[in-house]
This record gives sequence, structure tokens and C-alpha cells, in this order.
Amino acid sequence: YLPMFIMEDPPKHDEQRKVVQPMFTPQNLADLEPVIRERAGQILDELPRGETFNWVREVSVELTGRTLATLFNVPQEDRHKLIHWSDTVERIGDPEYFETPEDAFKELWNCWEYFDGVWKDRLENPGSDLISMLAHGESTKNMPPNEYLGNMLLLIVGGNDTTRNSITGGVLALNQHQDEYRKLKDNPDVIPNMVSEIIRWQSPVAHMCRTAMEDVEVRGKTIRKGDKVAMWYVSGNRDDEKIDRANEFLIDREGARHHLSFGFGIHRCIGNRVGEMQLRILWEEIMKRFSNVEVVAEPKYLRSNFIRGITELPVVVHAK
Repeated sequence: YLPMFIMEDPPKHDEQRKVVQPMFTPQNLADLEPVIRERAGQILDELPRGETFNWVREVSVELTGRTLATLFNVPQEDRHKLIHWSDTVERIGDPEYFETPEDAFKELWNCWEYFDGVWKDRLENPGSDLISMLAHGESTKNMPPNEYLGNMLLLIVGGNDTTRNSITGGVLALNQHQDEYRKLKDNPDVIPNMVSEIIRWQSPVAHMCRTAMEDVEVRGKTIRKGDKVAMWYVSGNRDDEKIDRANEFLIDREGARHHLSFGFGIHRCIGNRVGEMQLRILWEEIMKRFSNVEVVAEPKYLRSNFIRGITELPVVVHAK
């Protein structure tokens, strides 16, 4: 069992969330923007021209992995470990990767060992990174190992899987909706709005479970206190009572930010602005360089009912 603050109620949830919240202030995001832009440019400039490659590995994972390593202030070459542990969480139940869930958890304890070393370093050499915040925060500094691992995995998966699958899902959606891709080419100023529409369309986290705190009736169904409730974000994001033309991908959609992909209420995604910023910057840099990012074969999807993930997206990029 790996406790993490997304599974906690107030006051514990609020106290632990508050510890890492300062990482995501407008000032910190402004400082991060040029770093992300420089990296996005490097990643795109190094892509092979005129030959097929897997967009997920070469772009989506690269950008989010580098950003994550920066937020944790660990060496950039260790980003591959972060991506590996993120993949491990996604694949706990996939027999192609792990014979048993126990095998996967053994791998995740390597994650704890790694970050235990980082923690000890930050006790001596505190900085302004997420691990320093956890190591010195009143409500997090005495976490037992399983809770520290749980919260690390929450930050890793939250910071990697969601954004990387939106980066990939956006390329796929634009290829499947060529009219929208033309709109983007005609008017790149639509990018910030398009980012919200991509995140709605992809809904990278399909659902989350919560426990009802009191009896409540929803559309004639009684949910009892103590019942487990699965909230399907992917369904809410296609709710045509709330979203006009909900089953259409429209990059200039009015009110595009009104989606559920980041959750809602006290558990709303803490890093949502970092995710949006990475997508926005990446698309701004793509549009400077490429006339087309062309999907040339069928995508491969993650075997998961929790993360709506894409593992392979074969593309060819065409320079401007």
C-alpha cells in the first residue's frame, strides 16, 4: 500500500499539498519557461528529417522527462530512470512487462532507494526543488518509506504521463482532423486554446476513485456514505449536456478550459500550469520549424484502463 496525498482527506491532504505548492507559483513558472523553450527547440532540431521515428520516445517523453528532472533537481541523465518508473506504475498489471504485480513493486522500491539518496542530500544541501520541499516540510519530513515512495510516484506520474500523452494525443488528433490542422497553420495564435482542447480530447487520466462522505442522490441513483465512486473524466469530457459538440475536436472551441482532465476541487491537478506550458511551448516551436508532423502508421496504445496512453506514434516531420 502506497499512501499519497491525492488519496488523503483534509487536513492531511491540504498540509502535504501546501508543501509542494510553491513550486508552481506564477514566478517559478515564468522562470521555467525559457528553460523549457530551449529544450523543446533542441529536441525538435535533433529529430531526423524525412524518416519515420516514434514521436512518443523522441519528443513527448524527452520533454516531460527533462522538465521532471529539473523540478526534482536531479541530473538530466537520470531522467530515463524517472520515465522508467513512470512506465512501471502504468504497467503493474500488464503480464507482457511483469509476471506479477510483486515484480513491478520490487522495481518501484528502486525508485525509493534512488530518492532516499536525494532526500539525504537535500537535508544537508536544501534547494528550491520538490525534494527539498518534501524533506523540510513540517507535514512531509517524517513520512514513512511507503508514503515517501507513494508521493514521489504521484509527482512522477502526474508530471510525466499526463503531459506526454497529451503531447502525443495532440499530434494524432490534428492528423485525424486535417481541417483543424489547417486552422492551426493559418493561425498559430490559437495554440493556447488548442492546448486546452487537446487535454480535454485526450483525457490522459481516464478516471479516479473517491469515497462518498454522505448519502447523495444523482439522477435517481442513491450513492451511500462509504460507497466507492469512479469518476470517469473521459466521460465527463464528452458530456454533450455541458460541452457543445463534445465529440468533435475543435482547436478554437469557446470555453476550451472547461474540461475535467485536471480533476476538480481540492484535488485539482497541482501541476496543471506546467503541463499546459510544456504543450504550448512545444507547439509554438513545432510551428516555427515544421510545415507538417505527419502520422504515417497506426498508433500503439497503452494497455491500461487508468492512463489513456499512447506508446508508439510513427511520424515523419516535414521542414518548413
